Amino acid sequence: MTLTFNPETYGRLLTRYQPKVIETEAENERAIAIAEKLAHRENRTAEESALFKLLIALIEKYEDEQYPMGNSTPHSMLLHLMEARGLEEADLIGIIGSSAVASEIFQGSREISLAEAMILGEFFHVDFRLFI
Repeated sequence: MTLTFNPETYGRLLTRYQPKVIETEAENERAIAIAEKLAHRENRTAEESALFKLLIALIEKYEDEQYPMGNSTPHSMLLHLMEARGLEEADLIGIIGSSAVASEIFQGSREISLAEAMILGEFFHVDFRLFI
């Protein structure tokens, strides 16, 4: 089934959420919260998908400017994203699912597997390849 795009419906979404270029951490957190709701919405409409893509682009632009990566390792990328969101080692357990694995990944004594990279990519709304 192909979803049709309704400009009026999209316009109402834009009016409701008022996305704009992100300039502060508070605006970034608001955009992330909206994007997370849309990411987990079942039967997302074409208009909601368009808004989701727009928010992701705005979030990535802001975070690329605010948190330049330079040369980084998967481990340093993980630590950076965790710090940017105020997460601690214990928070990884809820993401990864295993306290032992989460601890080893956090400490850098274990490489991030492909499956874990995909989970982390989805959680942080970034390309999973940053973690491999």
